[in-house]
Formats: sequence, structure tokens, C-alpha cells
Amino acid sequence: MKSFWSDLPRPFFVLAPMETVTDVVFRHVVANAAPPDVYFTEFVNAASFCSPQGQHSTQGRLAFSPDEQPMVAQIWGTNPENFAQMGKALAKMGFAGIDINMGCPAKDVVKTGACSALIENPSLAGELIAAAKESGLPVSVKTRIGFKVQKTEEWSSFLLKQDLAALTIHARTQKEMSKVPARWEEIAKVVQLRNEIAPQTPIIGNGDVCDRQHGEELVAQYGVDGVMIGRGIFHNPFAFETTPRQHTREELLALLDLHLGLHDKESQEMPRRYDPLKRFFKIYVRDFPGASELRDKLMHTSSTADARLVLTEHLARH
Repeated sequence: MKSFWSDLPRPFFVLAPMETVTDVVFRHVVANAAPPDVYFTEFVNAASFCSPQGQHSTQGRLAFSPDEQPMVAQIWGTNPENFAQMGKALAKMGFAGIDINMGCPAKDVVKTGACSALIENPSLAGELIAAAKESGLPVSVKTRIGFKVQKTEEWSSFLLKQDLAALTIHARTQKEMSKVPARWEEIAKVVQLRNEIAPQTPIIGNGDVCDRQHGEELVAQYGVDGVMIGRGIFHNPFAFETTPRQHTREELLALLDLHLGLHDKESQEMPRRYDPLKRFFKIYVRDFPGASELRDKLMHTSSTADARLVLTEHLARH
């Protein structure tokens, strides 16, 4: 089956799925600053989705708008039946693809046998991939180079034999979390294996990517088809821009104001708590005079109206 992945420019750039970060609100802020080529949802538990109240309870995580296509739902779990059921529902919801999370290193998730624990259970991993494919959507996987120990060749060779639409490699093991530098030379090994086993499968590199320009350098050096940016977006919301430049305080604070507005808009559809917004303030309020003081005041607000008042007062004084 032809996949949208094959129609993307080379190299292409992806905003990484991040828990409690890459929801429909923040994705639109990034798109306004500088859009990636592909968007992923937050992580969505297939067991929760398939529970009696599941589609309602996961509605926020799966919310997206037509302007975000191609939109990929990232799912996780251990039950193939849930994957098959959820995959068919995702197809009806209009998603462009499904990505299976086989890389999250969180201990509470790993102890269930899901995500990066699947590196040690290839049999179940294969069943989950096959079940997700019943949706008719392109199925990709995001994973790591090992669990407790590195096993790049063994694990990636297995995945490449599953006829995936794309394969994202985060160049660390589960045990390493994000505590060591990403080893992109291991991703280069996966590219070589791809050339031998599944030349049709795009390889996406992930780990310590700062921005598009850095990603292009990694593409040239390691031969990947695409690059995924995760934590880099916290240091530069304009990370996907094609021509890098310095951005003004006004531009950064305009993104924050947009974020507040989108939060209010989405809250009309589904109530959203305000406090989780505070984790984003450091993205926009940085690298300009008075940023530290402003950020501290914003952290003590309790609503978007309060935050706007603080911003107005700051701009009036500076």
C-alpha cells in the first residue's frame, strides 16, 4: 500500500510526540512559528481507548484539525485486539497513519510490558504491528537502540522485516533515558540495514536535534530520510524554520499570546486545566531583558486572563 511517507520531501522533518506537550494547541503554535512536515499526537493508550468510556477519555489526546495533515496517531499498549479495534477507529477519524510507541522509557509504562519493553519481546511487537495494519493505515514504529543493553542490529533488523511505513530510531537505550548523548552512528547502522532489508522504508533519526539546520547536517552525515525534533522545540519554538534568524521578544510573546488564545478556544470544546500551560512559559519567555521576572510572575497566575494582564503590564514597562 502506498503511504504518505513516500510522498514527503527528502529530507523531511517531524515534530516528536511528547506526553502532555504535543496536543492540538501546542502543535498549532509550532505550525504558526514554523511548521514541520508531519505531526504526531501525544501518546494514546490503546487499552484506555478501547474501554467503555475510552473514546471520550482519550478525545483530547486525539483531537486534531484538517490543517495538521498528515496527522499520525501514536498509540501504545500490549493487546493486539485493542490495536486492531483502535486502528480501525483511527482510520474512520481521518488519521493519515498510526505510529506504535516502542521507545518510551518510563518505568511505570515499561513494567506493563509496553513501549520500550517490547524491544525484549519481538514476538508481541510483531503481533501489535500486524494488528494495527488491519486499519488499512500506514503503520510506523518509534523505538530505541536497545533496552538495558544496546542491540541495534538485532532489533532494527526484526522491525525492518515487518514492512513498516517508516521507522524512527531514538539513538539511546531505555536504560540510558536521555542521560547520555544520542549515538547517531547507531542510526547509520539502521540505514545500512534498511538498504539491505527494506529499501522502501524511510528511516527517521531522533535524539539531541536542535533545529532544521542541525537536522540537515545529520542527514548529510548519517543518511537518514527524515529527522524528528523533540526537546529542541523547548529551546527554540522556531526550530523548523528553513532560514534561521534571531527572533525578537515581541515575536516570542506573540506566540505565548497565541498559545493562550488557542487554549481558550479549545477549552470551549472540552474543558482544559490552566496549570499545565505553565510548563510552556519557558519556551517563550527567555533571552530578553526582564524575562526571568516576567516568567516568575506568569508562574503565579491562575488563568489566561491573569497571564494576559501580566504580559500587558510587562510590555507597558519595557
